[in-house]
Amino acid sequence: MGQDQSTSAGSVGAFAEMIARQARPGRLTEILVRPERRAAPLPRAAALLREEGLEGDHARPGKRALTLIQAEHLPVIGALLGEGPVAAARLRRNLVVAGINLNALKGRRLAIGGALIEVTGICAPCSRMEEELGPGGYSALRGHGGWCARVLAPGPLAVGDAVTALAPGAS
Repeated sequence: MGQDQSTSAGSVGAFAEMIARQARPGRLTEILVRPERRAAPLPRAAALLREEGLEGDHARPGKRALTLIQAEHLPVIGALLGEGPVAAARLRRNLVVAGINLNALKGRRLAIGGALIEVTGICAPCSRMEEELGPGGYSALRGHGGWCARVLAPGPLAVGDAVTALAPGAS
């Protein structure tokens, strides 16, 4: 029986390691700020990420200081709406990330540019998506709406920066 527990513990450890691995770092493809609530998002080539969110954005400190969306989900959202890829600015998220699976990173720390963030939870769509995308907009974003994050270490960000998932427990 002791051997079975040892084998089981080894399997759990191997499984946890497999879950923590990412094939490669991702890339930051867009930075968007909204100076005030309901304002149109403005693209930036670079921005300073502060504890309360992106400089020039209306966000506030805490677990929703920053929002991210997966670039690979933009064509899926468009397809669910019966159109081509949706422009990220229409979805009102701050950062668009490609090449790394954000859905696998809840609770994980990410290094982006000179900053460090922690993915805190899903960024659920709001009723504004029906206004922006039309009927079915809210439902098209369900499961594809992105993630919220808290800022652990402020720093500069630029389009093209690597997005690297840190090992669990790393800082």
